[in-house]
Amino acid sequence: MKRFLLPLLVAFAASPAWAGIPAESEDCLGCHSDPDQTYDLPSGEKLSLYVNQEAFAKSVHGEMLRCTECHTDKTSDHATGELKFKTRREVTRAYYEQCKGCHFANYTKTLDGVHFAVMAKGNDKAALCVDCHGAHDISRPGQPRARISQMCSGCHGKEAAVYARSVHGRLAGSSSDVPVCTDCHRAHDTTDPRDGALAARTPEICGRCHTDEKLMKRYGLSTKVVDTYLADFHGMAASLQQGKKKGPGVRLAAVCTDCHGVHDIEKSDSPNSSVMAANLQKTCAKCHEGASESFPKAWLSHYEPTPEKAPIVWAVQLFYKLMIPFMVGGLVLQIALHLWRVVVNR
Repeated sequence: MKRFLLPLLVAFAASPAWAGIPAESEDCLGCHSDPDQTYDLPSGEKLSLYVNQEAFAKSVHGEMLRCTECHTDKTSDHATGELKFKTRREVTRAYYEQCKGCHFANYTKTLDGVHFAVMAKGNDKAALCVDCHGAHDISRPGQPRARISQMCSGCHGKEAAVYARSVHGRLAGSSSDVPVCTDCHRAHDTTDPRDGALAARTPEICGRCHTDEKLMKRYGLSTKVVDTYLADFHGMAASLQQGKKKGPGVRLAAVCTDCHGVHDIEKSDSPNSSVMAANLQKTCAKCHEGASESFPKAWLSHYEPTPEKAPIVWAVQLFYKLMIPFMVGGLVLQIALHLWRVVVNR
């Protein structure tokens, strides 16, 4: 039997699946290559002990980490064949702690995130490192970017389905230009969308892409949207509120997502868009109760006043641009002449 198995094991170890795997890990993988190998937990769940060698070899850890660097004697006991865990979730939480040994900076960020806050309150389903990154098949973050939203959909299926139908979601699979979940919500220190802080940062978040001239040129979009928003009543009010303590949901003015949507953003000329002219009255009425059909016409949206678009506003602005310097200049001239006369008369 040994004469038969030895050449087989040698040939298997030399296969592509083992390429790049540290030698110290080969012994572990020699046993953990059986897909049917499981461990019966006290909870009645079966814990798979199988490691896909090919996936592990291709992972970011495959060429640099030994199995024992994560699977320490604190988490498993080969001598007795026993695990100290009662449920599969306990296993996941144990290895969440192992990650901080190498990734301490990102681990500390998670302590400020909503996932950790939820877990601290007793929610055992809150996302941990391996829930997002995987275990033995960890790839580099954002490769491909579409994988990020797919990963988030494991817990946030409803939001992911809405996002997939949006203008961003439809392009996410074919373009790296559009935002995925972590671009807005961040990765490790994920913000709780219910506390108002994320909404307050919305103009900054959206502005990262929508002020990029090279990027917006590809899609024929204006880069003036943030500037025109900040110059408008909504933007000014939102800016004044920055840095002030406020309760959840308390805001002075609308931000980008209040008008354009959150996960369901559409092109502005789409029939389903909340900022489409036909739908704008309903959108405004969310904040301005009783808004009439003509109410949205009093707002310039993201347009800059021109003789063709809002000529009255353009004319008033031009008047003040000329009148204010004239008045201030005249006042300064009057004061200067008065002082000159006083000096001369002396």
